[in-house]
Amino acid sequence: MVLTKNSPVREGTSAPPAPVRPPRLGDRGLAVAFISPAMLLLLAMSVFPLLWALFLSFTDYSATGSAPAEFVGFANYVDVLTSPEVRQRALTTLVYVVCAVTLQTVLGFGIAYLISRRTRGRGLLTTLFLVPMMLSPVVVGLFWRFMLDAQFGVVNSMLGSLGIEPVEWLTRRQTAMLSLVVVDTWQWTPFIMLIALAGLTAVPRYLYEAASIDRASEWFRFRNITLPLVWPLLLIAVMFRAIEAFRMFDLVYILTNGGPGVSTETLSFHVYKVAFLGFNTGTASAYGILMVVVVIVLAQLYLRYLNKLKEG
Repeated sequence: MVLTKNSPVREGTSAPPAPVRPPRLGDRGLAVAFISPAMLLLLAMSVFPLLWALFLSFTDYSATGSAPAEFVGFANYVDVLTSPEVRQRALTTLVYVVCAVTLQTVLGFGIAYLISRRTRGRGLLTTLFLVPMMLSPVVVGLFWRFMLDAQFGVVNSMLGSLGIEPVEWLTRRQTAMLSLVVVDTWQWTPFIMLIALAGLTAVPRYLYEAASIDRASEWFRFRNITLPLVWPLLLIAVMFRAIEAFRMFDLVYILTNGGPGVSTETLSFHVYKVAFLGFNTGTASAYGILMVVVVIVLAQLYLRYLNKLKEG
């Protein structure tokens, strides 16, 4: 017998059990369910290695040593901060960062300004300029290493056709750092150009129209309209490029290997030598933690300056 909704239930019989519905997750539960995999991956790939490096920086651990690591306190940090080698590598890194980022900013903004004034072919030009940024730094390093070769490089071949003596670009102190700056500028100028171009295209056109009605000069428009509106966005691009240049390793490894001598040995490359050639894992961890602290402090000061500039 089939029971309907209005059918009476006979005495001695029980009503069929109601279907059990699974409990529904609320908004908070759904958020936790979707965010948890990403958070676990972030903890596994970023937070845990950083905490592990922090722990190793207080020990004398060596990756090749059979003896257990011993706690040495702040001895590694004292050795790093008092080492004359670290001061020399820090100066080399500072020179590289300032020269490379300054040149990239000037060229990137100049190229973006010229492209923004074109009405035809803007997309094609932007795509062509972005090609170097899409390449792997290792590929770029090998590419330029062959081009700058003292005997068989195409650069010296072009100089020889002009009657200029060949230059040892990567094996002389006077030209090795210049070569690094030029190669890094060739690859990462498009990054500055892209951000500057986004800022230039976002400038309201009516401001230029009003300046044209007042017969303002081109320099007046650039100084009083273009530059003030694009400047905050350009400073953000400079911050990202400075952080990237500060920890640059691959181009140094491929092009000069820190030479000639130690003239192009940056802090990141020095940490690599301490960790994987000297096998002083604890000291290398202290290097890495100090570099992270320096980047965080400088970035915070820079962001405060940006906030003041925005409020002003």
